[in-house]
Parts: sequence; structure tokens; C-alpha cells
Amino acid sequence: MMHYTGTIWRPPYEATSLLLEVTAGCTHHRCKFCTLYADLPFRFRMSPMEDIEADLKEAQKMYRRFMGRKVTRIFLTGANPFVLKYDRLMEIAGLVHKYFPEMETIGGFARVTDITLKTDEELDALHGAGYDGLTIGIETADDEALRFMDKGYLADDILEQCRRLDRAGIRYSFFYLTGISGAGRGEDGARATAVVCSKLHPVLIGVNMLTVYPDSKLYKEIRHGNWREESETEKYREVRALVEGLEIPTEFAALSASNAFRFHGVLPKDKKKLLVFLDDVIKNVGEDELRCYRESVHHL
Repeated sequence: MMHYTGTIWRPPYEATSLLLEVTAGCTHHRCKFCTLYADLPFRFRMSPMEDIEADLKEAQKMYRRFMGRKVTRIFLTGANPFVLKYDRLMEIAGLVHKYFPEMETIGGFARVTDITLKTDEELDALHGAGYDGLTIGIETADDEALRFMDKGYLADDILEQCRRLDRAGIRYSFFYLTGISGAGRGEDGARATAVVCSKLHPVLIGVNMLTVYPDSKLYKEIRHGNWREESETEKYREVRALVEGLEIPTEFAALSASNAFRFHGVLPKDKKKLLVFLDDVIKNVGEDELRCYRESVHHL
């Protein structure tokens, strides 16, 4: 059996990727809204290399025997496996290519701060070893929200570090967290994020909608009167502002269970279509109906 720890999270677009555990948990583990890794008895753990190799051997047998197809994409699990040191990432890539010579790309979640740990030369080498298609939860480029939520970086850091990925040729997607700026500030946060994203080259911008859970630090902040949640309708106005402000070619999607409505488009071609769809939701779907959906999302 392969080694998996706790709930395994992956983006919707990694559904066909081979999932390989190389880390568990999150090195940061301070974001006030996040409860994704609350089921783990530790903050962060690296998988032993012998476990990683054993899992690759097991996966090789499984894919060859039962699926009969080549594996061209692998997704490293954990909140931010890209935090691993350069040498360890290269060792993992070596094992991946040993057991799956046809492997084309190796992806995973990454924090903005993970990129700072690598030199430009190391990023180039990692790309050469197959690292490509990272998913980065920037959440927003609203500095006030980033500080309050204790993300550990600011908008300028997003710009600086993702430009380094651009130069290295490592493609990446962004997760945007609708509602993170709080009541009355969502559209401003979205516009600030659109300005930053429009200076970069994300392959995809994926929208998730904030759901506040009782075991989060954010819930306590709300109870103490330090933060107010956006209405559900305001969240859709926020998404609309983000779409409207983006000036780059990219995919734009809301595919996760946090979204009451799923949608997908390619900018700039589908911008008008997306705006019309969002206008329809804002105008014709009531707050009570949207809130009912939010309360039904018991876990992401």
C-alpha cells in the first residue's frame, strides 16, 4: 500500500495525475482561515526517501498491470512540497524518472516563500528535471488582508518570486480566495489582485470561496469583532471585479466545492461570457440561497 497521511488535497485539474506523498502538513500553518491540515498530529513532516521510492515502485506495478498506460504527470502531495531543499527535490525527480521514464512534468502545491529558498540557477535546474505546473495559493494581492490572515508574504513578494518562475520557465497556477478581504473590501482586493496577476503569467487562476469553520482562527476573530465576513452576493461581485480587471491570457475557473456555481473560461476570449454569467448570478440568485449553499459546505 502507498503511504498517504491524513486527507490528501489536490487541485481539480490534477485529477488524472499520479499522487505521490513527499510531505505532509504545512510549514507555515498560521493562515487564520485554513483548517485543511487540522487532522494531522504534527505541523509538517517530510516523507523518508525509502517510503517515496517504495510508493513509486508500487505505483509502477499498479499502472503497468491494471491501467496499461504511460504516466506523464505526477503531483507531489502536502501543503507545500516545493519547500524542500533543492538537493532533495532533485533526488525525488531522479527516482520519479527511474520508475517512470516517460514522466514529463512534476507538480505540487507551493507557497510564495518556498521559491525564495532556491537560487535562480536551482530553479533552472529544477525545471530541467521536470518541475513544472506548480499551484500557488496566493489568495489575494491585498496587503491588508495578507497581513491580517498571517500569510507570511505581501503582494510585492508574489510579483518578485513568480517573475523568477517565469524566467526559469516553470509554469504555475494561482488560487484566489474570494472573501479574504472581508466585508466591504472584496472588490478592492480583487482589483489589486488583478493588477498583480496582469504583470505575471499564470496558466490558470482558480477561484475558491472562503468558508469560515468554527475551528479556524478566523472564526475567533469574527467572534471578537475583529473581522466581518462578506455576504455571498458580495463574493460574486468580487469575482466579477477580478475577471473584469485581468489583462492577460489565462484560464479562469471556479471548479472546487467551495463554489456554489462552477464555471470555466479562457481570457480574454471568454471575458464577456464570464461577466454576463456572474451578472446573472448577482441579479437573480438570492443571498439566502447562496448562504444556504455556504452552510452546506461542511468541509472542503
